Amino acid sequence: MSVDLESLYTDLHTHPELSFQETRTAGVIARHLADLGLEVEEGVGRTGVVTRIDNGPGPVVWLRADMDGLPVQEQTGLPYASTARGTDPAGNTVPVMHACGHDMHVTALIGALERLVATTGEWSGTVVAVFQPAEEYGAGSQAMIADGVLDRYPRPDIVLGQHVTPLPAGTIGVRPGTQMAASDGLTVVLHGRGGHGSRPHSTIDPVVMAAATVMRLQTVVSREVDPRDVAVVTVGSIHAGLKNNIIPAEAKLELSLRYPDDEARARVMSKVERIVRAEAEASGAEQTPTISVDHSLPPTINDPDATSRLTAAFRRAFGEAGVVDPGMFTGSEDVSWFARESGAPLVFWFWGGVDPQTFADAVAGGTVERDIPTNHSPFFAPVMQPTIDRGVENLVVAAREFLD
Repeated sequence: MSVDLESLYTDLHTHPELSFQETRTAGVIARHLADLGLEVEEGVGRTGVVTRIDNGPGPVVWLRADMDGLPVQEQTGLPYASTARGTDPAGNTVPVMHACGHDMHVTALIGALERLVATTGEWSGTVVAVFQPAEEYGAGSQAMIADGVLDRYPRPDIVLGQHVTPLPAGTIGVRPGTQMAASDGLTVVLHGRGGHGSRPHSTIDPVVMAAATVMRLQTVVSREVDPRDVAVVTVGSIHAGLKNNIIPAEAKLELSLRYPDDEARARVMSKVERIVRAEAEASGAEQTPTISVDHSLPPTINDPDATSRLTAAFRRAFGEAGVVDPGMFTGSEDVSWFARESGAPLVFWFWGGVDPQTFADAVAGGTVERDIPTNHSPFFAPVMQPTIDRGVENLVVAAREFLD
């Protein structure tokens, strides 16, 4: 009996789990793979799942899907919307939502494996399917590599992956070269001197220091990066103090930085560090700010030759109009570690999940940014069809292109 992919998708969407906590999700994946007659390894890189289809001599193709959710309160109003709660690394109870579409990624890969198992008479080679945890932490792929996934399974001749995004359903976005930006997550602790709110002159106020730092950081991109280049500096969180009449001793900022290559990374990082330290000095801080890198992701770079070959295959399968160059995305991914560590080429593409008419109306009205929710939005919800079916077809076409 074939997998009911729509039921699988709604189940995954209703029950998201945070990074490295995807135990239920892994169990659901493992059961479906076992039903397909495949051997399954669970617990790879803590919560990852891996399977393989050995089908004679030929190339080794790795297919990857990520599976973690985000600490977001879902507001889609869907009948299968998540009401799940989880515990974040700091011990806080938080809402959890599949706000980035990883439930769709898992569903599409399971559907593609079902199709490949059913058509083994038409192709030859090996398919390794990797269901990766903790993409949102930028740590899952490296955890699986550290756990020996590249040693226990045939090394890839190519690594393939996809991501659902706010494009019209039925559209594929793929380009050679840098497809997604490199990124760093920074934690900055500004050290002041705490005291009574009624005696600010006796303190070094880290809240004011943080406010000045946040505002000055906005000038990195607007005034210090060539407008023709790509860079992002986002302060995603700021924490300081517990009570209105106490000036705290420190303030914490969490930053997300994005750039297309290592050279741009070095430039932006140096500017951010300069501003953080300068604002602390300007505030009279007696201790240098603490700057730590929480994660660092390389750019997602598509191999030019493999991308050209796959783009042609997509156009043959889906038509010229259905395949576009979406430009470089400033979001980041950790899928490229599988390719980098194995020395294999990578092709990573996007596929649309928005109702085509809804998207066309938003374009016509100039309201795309307002009316089309993006990944990580509490309103992000791909239309179930044709998104699921196309996600399956994309992976099958891609795998078959590189298998014998």
